[in-house]
Amino acid sequence: MVIAVFSGHLVSHWLIAFIVFVIERNFLLRNKVLYFVFGLKRSVQTCIWVGLVLVAWSQLFDRELGRPPKTARILNHVSRFLASVLIASVIWLAKTFIMKSIASTFHRKAFFDRIQESLFHQYVLQALSGPPLMELAENIGREPSARVSLSRGTKEEKGTPKVIDVTKLRRMNQEKISAWTMKGLITAIRSSKLSTISQSIESFDEFDDTEQKDKEINSEWEAKVAANAIFKNVARPGYKHIEEIDLLRFFNREEAALVLPMFEGASETGKIKKSALKTWVVKAYLDRKSLAHSLNDTKTAVSQLHNLMRILVIIIITVITLLLMGIATTKVLVVISSQLLVVVFIFGNACKTVFEALIFVFIMHPFDVGDRCVIDGIQMTVEEMNILTTVLLKNDNEKVYYPNSVLSTKPISNFYRSPNMYDTIDFAIAASTSIESIGALKSKIKGYLESKPTHWHPIHTLNLKDILDVNKINMSLCAQHTMNFQNIREKNIRRSELVQELKKIFEEMSIRYHLLPQKVELTYAGPNPLPISVSQGG
Repeated sequence: MVIAVFSGHLVSHWLIAFIVFVIERNFLLRNKVLYFVFGLKRSVQTCIWVGLVLVAWSQLFDRELGRPPKTARILNHVSRFLASVLIASVIWLAKTFIMKSIASTFHRKAFFDRIQESLFHQYVLQALSGPPLMELAENIGREPSARVSLSRGTKEEKGTPKVIDVTKLRRMNQEKISAWTMKGLITAIRSSKLSTISQSIESFDEFDDTEQKDKEINSEWEAKVAANAIFKNVARPGYKHIEEIDLLRFFNREEAALVLPMFEGASETGKIKKSALKTWVVKAYLDRKSLAHSLNDTKTAVSQLHNLMRILVIIIITVITLLLMGIATTKVLVVISSQLLVVVFIFGNACKTVFEALIFVFIMHPFDVGDRCVIDGIQMTVEEMNILTTVLLKNDNEKVYYPNSVLSTKPISNFYRSPNMYDTIDFAIAASTSIESIGALKSKIKGYLESKPTHWHPIHTLNLKDILDVNKINMSLCAQHTMNFQNIREKNIRRSELVQELKKIFEEMSIRYHLLPQKVELTYAGPNPLPISVSQGG
């Protein structure tokens, strides 16, 4: 029996190793199931091992013929115990599979697009900060590969950067991406910053021995310094902007067509200013930082869910074991049930709160870390997400701790997930303003919005809402930003510039607002006071 126990362990280990080897060699199946294979192989190995041990036990000892009743009873208890261990291992395997499926689906739906965008931005940053590979490739007659490298975060992993093929990354679809690839992308984002990587998306076990040359960006100031270095590296000597011909030294035409619109004003002029480059690098750094925080907090939430599932599964396994061993009789179960009623009475609200929080975090999932939201009419930024609570920051950096069960009952506006948003400016002009002046006002506002295509969409509305007291026309300008209000500072700057432009147009066209004529009574305080009535206009 001892030999059978050790042999079962070796056989199950060899069997799982062979299955993993076959799946890794099979290119078609590898990315589809490798994520689950590596996550479940230990649980599957345990199930096979316990099953082999139970078969060996039943063949060697589980026979009642010719045995004393006491011995047969002991052997029967051992058989039941081994059966309960096998059932427990199967239940644990099912729990692990469910948790892997939940985590994979949740991460794919919530973060794939952001990860894809962040890694492409990093590829652009690294390509522009390095030598002109496209130009060098043309000189030697070879097409360069579009790859981005990520340095490892820990000291032990330094020197083993990962490389991701950007061309394959751009072609990936959220619905078809494998769980294994998604896990590799999440690991790459968590363990690196804006730097270089050396591993292919398809094979996360081949490493490049090239030396790391790029520096990590750890602050907005370092992002601006990096932007200055990139501008000097890309722009031609004496030029104050980067043109498409400069980008073609680093990218092919398809990539250059994707890169150019990423910079403010470049789509219309075909030129990238240094200020636009700085803005883009800082934004790429902030987005990467926010994404890494979101993934880390989500990992914590998934770990907390995993711990709750462990506790629940252990309770189920314990009950099943007691039943199989014959320890838990009907009377015992009645006693346990009565005690469970007391436990439910005490912890019922806590269990309900935990369940509502799980639904809120993993099913509803209305925001991620870094998102700007409006809750109860107050704008706040998500600082941290846990299973039971969410930490938010007000505009004055006041921290607010919200229970997730409470948040699940509130309407939440999310600026980050919103499309390009509208802004409305109300103002009033004198009713005496001519129709021609109002038409000229519309033309000037339209001309300003069309001159700022990176700030405003050309389609807008200027409505005459109503006429009050026959002297005032209330008007409303509704214009659409080329952004949502996640970056509230940039939104306020654009709105302020628009209001300033409106004031300038009013002054140029002498458009004013006059009060209605008002009656003013004056009294002379001399020996013979006489009331005097004067009508005075505004």
